[in-house]
Amino acid sequence: MVTGAGGFIGSHLVERLVRLGASVTGLVRYNSRSDRGMLELLPDEVRSSVRVVVGDLRDPDLVGRTVRGMHTVFHLGALIAIPYSYQSPREFIETNVLGTLNVLNAVRANGVERLIHTSTSEVYGTARFVPITEDHPLQAQSPYAAGKIGADKLVESYIASFELPATIVRPFNTYGPRQSPRAVIPATILQALDGRSIRLGLLTPTRDFNYVTDTVEGFIMLAQSDACRGQTVNLGSGQETSIADMVQLVAQLLGVEIEITVDEQRLRPENSEVQRLLADASRAWELAGWSSQVSLRQGLEQTIAWFAQERHRYRSDMYTI
Repeated sequence: MVTGAGGFIGSHLVERLVRLGASVTGLVRYNSRSDRGMLELLPDEVRSSVRVVVGDLRDPDLVGRTVRGMHTVFHLGALIAIPYSYQSPREFIETNVLGTLNVLNAVRANGVERLIHTSTSEVYGTARFVPITEDHPLQAQSPYAAGKIGADKLVESYIASFELPATIVRPFNTYGPRQSPRAVIPATILQALDGRSIRLGLLTPTRDFNYVTDTVEGFIMLAQSDACRGQTVNLGSGQETSIADMVQLVAQLLGVEIEITVDEQRLRPENSEVQRLLADASRAWELAGWSSQVSLRQGLEQTIAWFAQERHRYRSDMYTI
């Protein structure tokens, strides 16, 4: 089972699991349009193989019914748009914390053999030291980060209290096809495809960018590793890139010159901005044999090609989505 199956990473994970021969149930958030999110973009032979359940993580009965009979649960379902978390913090806490509680109770009640719970590098806040290990202090610099820290601590408590067979995975800055235009790489690519002037927030923060296929392989390898049970594990490339340098690489790959304008609505409140992220992913290698395989240049080339082909699906002027 994959919660958040209609999302960016979730849809890639579903596709990979199906191609590996797994029987996959995907939980997607209900809406009146019967929209399955990014699952709609999967190849027909993959999409037709997925059992899709629509509902809400905040509904414990639905989550319990859906988890029943599952061997492994990948819990990716969450609200993730940091700008929106400033506007609607309660919805983030209800979905990301209480939704995770419902998943934990369902996993425990149904004897699921493995839970992979998705955290985020945002829980670390601005790095106090680099590279960031799993023992780095947690710092809630946005309501989104606070909710994810709360969810992580719930998982830790169930591991300690009930010996729940769970792993907490912390991906760093995943990007690739199907990502929301809210994220900085799609925002850069889509605006660059529209013209030579793009609007962004701060250009100085650094990130550890990871192509989505690397992140997905990490999820699967952690789920297959008994040594990862009860552990928190970073997934990152160990490469630090500033937003400004990423933008210039996109411009180089597109063969254009880009003019950057600072957009006030894309600036986080000063104390909320995470200035630096750089992963130490040695635990993932030691416990599961995982390491990043796709360079930033290679990943951007594939991402640019996809967004250029699917340009009609996106608006580059939407930020809080």
